[in-house]
Amino acid sequence: MEAIRTVHAGHGVVAPSTTRRLIEHVAASTPDDDARAAQVRERLTPRELQTLLEIATGDSNAEIARRLHLAEATVKTHVGHVLGKLGLRDRVQAVVLAYESGLVKRR
Repeated sequence: MEAIRTVHAGHGVVAPSTTRRLIEHVAASTPDDDARAAQVRERLTPRELQTLLEIATGDSNAEIARRLHLAEATVKTHVGHVLGKLGLRDRVQAVVLAYESGLVKRR
């Protein structure tokens, strides 16, 4: 039911396993873009940048909240700010941006 509500609200639902496969694909095929990374850093607060890097792991808000010792609602707020400030549609675009810009390094 939660997935249906999410889609009805205009958001996408992507399985964590799919997100991780996307991360691996993007990470293997994109060069760093230092200018783009600098633009992202300028637009985000330190906590929002940290949230973007956490989003790039493919983990859920609950998992990120546990790791950062924050409430899940706080993480959701930070995710919303990241998406809004960077003009991104969803978490998948955030992951792609994090890797394409070189903010997250390939393994």
